Amino acid sequence: MKRYTAKGKIPVASLTNEDGKTRYTLVNKLLLGLSIREYIIQALRNPMNWLLGAIFAIGIPMLIGRFINGLGSVTHASYDYPWGLFLGVGLFVMVPMSASGFMLGTTVELFGRKDFKPIERLALLNGLLGYFFAVVYLLVDLGQPWRLVYPMIVSFGPAAVLFLVAWHVATYLSVQIVELVPSLSEWMGWKKPQVVIKGMILGLTVAGIILSTLHQGALGALFNYAPGKVHPLWYSAPFLWFHFLCSSIFAGLSMVIVVSTICKKTMAWRCDANFLDNLDEITFGLAKGCVMALSTYLIIKIIAIAHDSDWYYLLTGWGAWFLFELLIGTIIPLVLFTFGIKNRMAGLVRFTALIALFGIALNRLNTSLITFNWKLYQEIPHIKEVMITITLYAIFIATYRFILYRLPILYTWQSSEKVKEEA
Repeated sequence: MKRYTAKGKIPVASLTNEDGKTRYTLVNKLLLGLSIREYIIQALRNPMNWLLGAIFAIGIPMLIGRFINGLGSVTHASYDYPWGLFLGVGLFVMVPMSASGFMLGTTVELFGRKDFKPIERLALLNGLLGYFFAVVYLLVDLGQPWRLVYPMIVSFGPAAVLFLVAWHVATYLSVQIVELVPSLSEWMGWKKPQVVIKGMILGLTVAGIILSTLHQGALGALFNYAPGKVHPLWYSAPFLWFHFLCSSIFAGLSMVIVVSTICKKTMAWRCDANFLDNLDEITFGLAKGCVMALSTYLIIKIIAIAHDSDWYYLLTGWGAWFLFELLIGTIIPLVLFTFGIKNRMAGLVRFTALIALFGIALNRLNTSLITFNWKLYQEIPHIKEVMITITLYAIFIATYRFILYRLPILYTWQSSEKVKEEA
């Protein structure tokens, strides 16, 4: 795409072309203003498309086989280990990394920090797709997607934490879809939805805060169903819900830092000056939020160990693994974020965000899989389970790219009047 942009073929960023008279069709918008031949050529030149194609060629048949032959054909799931990679990665890892939506929405719309406005829609999109694909992973694990409403409506169980999580995720997903309607409306040329959503944005933001914070903590509360199964260093009945809530804050902010960096490096042609020129300052601002969340998380982790008198476990092999997770996922990011902010080193902050994401992923996998049934044995995932997990994440990436290429997320949509003036 960079090649066509350099030749003056600017991707569609308004309803009409440069003369301000000819209106772009839906096909023009989907093809980014290129002809079908030009679009296919640029797609074939992109090595990422070849990598995704190879993953799909291997993984999609396995995914179809899961629904034909059952869950047992692709996993080692058992009564000892009912949760595999589909939930370990798709739910417990993706959900905290998708917490960016409610945090940036709150920052911009509720607290009036308009300096974060250039990245707000990217954060909202990250939250929407993260939650949506968490549901996709859940459906692959459960099977029978047509029965999704049963645990929410038919088998009404308001006393169950899983019931709470299901309703929160469903309603919050709906809120995030509505919050991104203005982007789609601008792209399609719809005016009424933009006006309606603008009047609802404050209420939607408040609803997002309530729903997201509740279910982030509720995911941790799920493990209260399994006392004795999760290792004591990762399990603390009074604090586990707060561990999940607090860690989701720096996970969501770190995810925005990483995704915005990838966008800057790989699709600068789609980013406008407002996004690119302000990205470093926004990155430092997000990093400050990460520092506060990491500090709180570290303190609460230590308090939980003291509260449960689990100091002895730190001298065991599991204790060494716990300290490694705490070091790589909390202490090192905390130090590097602080150093990077103080010395205005945007590159270091971005690299640190990647480390923080690794740390949160390790924590969630430790809690849900690795230390689960620590007194019995460690389950090694089925190779097909690994491949399907990678395939679903590849679909997530492809969907992410498709939307970023087209909708006004990284750039500002130009009105017809503005196009005429520039022409």
